[in-house]
Amino acid sequence: MSTLQGAWIWYELMTGDPVGAKAFYDSVVGWNITAGTEPPMFYGFIANGDGGMTGGVMPLSDEMVAGGARPAWLGYIGVDDVDATLVAIVAKGGQVCMPATDIPGAGRIAMVLDCCGAPFYVMTPDGTGPSTAFSPTLPGRCAWNELWAGNQQSAIAFYTDLFGWGLPEAMDMGPMGKYQFITHEELMLGAIAPKPPQSPVPHWNHYFRVADIDAAKAAVEAGGGQVLNGPHQVPTGDWTLHATDPQGAFFCLVGAKRG
Repeated sequence: MSTLQGAWIWYELMTGDPVGAKAFYDSVVGWNITAGTEPPMFYGFIANGDGGMTGGVMPLSDEMVAGGARPAWLGYIGVDDVDATLVAIVAKGGQVCMPATDIPGAGRIAMVLDCCGAPFYVMTPDGTGPSTAFSPTLPGRCAWNELWAGNQQSAIAFYTDLFGWGLPEAMDMGPMGKYQFITHEELMLGAIAPKPPQSPVPHWNHYFRVADIDAAKAAVEAGGGQVLNGPHQVPTGDWTLHATDPQGAFFCLVGAKRG
């Protein structure tokens, strides 16, 4: 496997209100979401104070909403060859939602569903160097990727076969099942877990790192979002929470308690 194959390289918010999303997430996470590009994409970028990028903001068009799209966060997994990966995804029980498409200045992408219905993108980027969108430690980046799987064992086989992810020893969560950690070239990416009853569909949760989890919680509530649970402490010593933004997109945060 190459360094690119199986790495999380980009995160994208699809939203019906890019202006409102900027005000909300800039306050909560400390981002500086830039204004969208020119037509037809109107694509904005999620910038951090150190100059690094976390991802982008895709406005939902009327056509997309009519087709069933809703506000959501989706992640991009890097691959060496998008077209070959799509063939492998279908062979392993996944589906192609958006065929391979070339994005000028960015790379070749496609949107897919895994074997149990969780959506994500695959991407072969143009030669712009390694991504820092995922980092366990850098502020404003995604620090953890967690799949709530429709079928945990099928999902583990699907992703490890495609991307060569490693499987460290799982954590026993009792009645909630095993929390199976995943790695890419020895770097801890996150985990694959059984979908909890409160989640209507399988999906990936992406945890963005904040400097102060209590301040972020207060900013979520002040900005019109809703904290669904947390903050809860995790074994690393960090604290996590789950929330929805004012447009209804589900997201997760991780960070320290400063108080």
